[in-house]
Amino acid sequence: MHIAHFTNTYHPVVSGVVRSVSAFRQGLTELGHNVFVFAQHASKYTDDEPFIFRYPATIELPLSQNFPLTIPVFPTLDEWVLPPLKLDVIHSHHPFLLGQSAASKADEFNLPLIFTFHTRYREYSHYFPIDQKLAKRAIDRLLGDYMEKCQHIVVPSDSIKEMLAEQYGVTEQITTVPTGLDLKPFQIADGQAIRQKYGWGNDKVLISIGRLAKEKNWETLLTAAAEVIRKHSDVRLVIIGDGEERKALNKVAQDLNIAGRVEFAGQIPFGDVPSYLKAADLFCFASVTETQGLVTMEAIAAGLPVVAVNATGTRDVIEHAQEGLLTDNDSMALARAISQVIDDEALLQRFREGAKKRAEDFDIIQQAKKLLDVYHQAIEDKKANQFVRVDKRKRIFQLMIDEEWWDKLLGHQR
Repeated sequence: MHIAHFTNTYHPVVSGVVRSVSAFRQGLTELGHNVFVFAQHASKYTDDEPFIFRYPATIELPLSQNFPLTIPVFPTLDEWVLPPLKLDVIHSHHPFLLGQSAASKADEFNLPLIFTFHTRYREYSHYFPIDQKLAKRAIDRLLGDYMEKCQHIVVPSDSIKEMLAEQYGVTEQITTVPTGLDLKPFQIADGQAIRQKYGWGNDKVLISIGRLAKEKNWETLLTAAAEVIRKHSDVRLVIIGDGEERKALNKVAQDLNIAGRVEFAGQIPFGDVPSYLKAADLFCFASVTETQGLVTMEAIAAGLPVVAVNATGTRDVIEHAQEGLLTDNDSMALARAISQVIDDEALLQRFREGAKKRAEDFDIIQQAKKLLDVYHQAIEDKKANQFVRVDKRKRIFQLMIDEEWWDKLLGHQR
């Protein structure tokens, strides 16, 4: 099968979407399929993978990674690139920018369109400098319109599947396919060199991973860690990741008097993540905006027990009292659960074994086979001229946007 993935972000950007596209590309390739990635321009970066097509025009947004905002202008795409690839399906990972290009090309070449709903988009409305009610309506309108262009929706977790059923009435032509992991690097990683490098000695290391942004709920985790550290002088917290909230979170750590026991490790190469996880004793997570809990999956792949806030994405990976503990979104509840686990070696070991067993469910080859089933179904649905259906009754509030304004936003005319 010949498969095209359209994504606004790919290497060298570090994100959950990038990891998803890369992982599925690896799994599908190992199964004998050809995967072509159409992605953002990446200055001063040379691809070491074949079949990566970069759109040349990009605006860099002033975020932590100079987030690339790709302008989907690729004059040679129609004439020189797409036709010779003899594509079977187009898989989009965003509903805007290159996602719009994916929809346009799927229509032009009569190909099935698959869309992975990676993100709880409404949670990011605060990045738009307009009235938040209007921003959320615009986001909902965009998503509803986009899904109706597709033959199939892929969601990374059952929580997101339930959300789409509730908010949009999408109950058919939708499949849960979590991002798969290549488990071997996590299984063979050795964390001793990391512990020696940072001088952690015999400390009990709590570790967390994620972008340093408001929606990731870091202050709740830091407050919980402060409570644990006050009672356990040998505990430290390590946070991997970077973002616009780094300075503010450093200040929070200082105000909590735990700055000396908190390490902001910054962004690290993905290949180093397994070793950092292996160097830790417990994975802690407070985000309430995850779609699939990818970093939690990586933690259990490394055999790490988890203590986390019980939220979408995370609870799709972790079963309470099996691989770890889930708590209310409350710093004291999180602190109590962390202390309970690190104070009980037998419990810690039981959760380690549970984590290793659960991780087997996320093997990349298993997940890639599920995605292939989606592609085959989408091909049949395209032949039958079947599209994803959005319940119009659930979209009344989305349609309360001036049609002319909406057309200007999307940059097209009806």
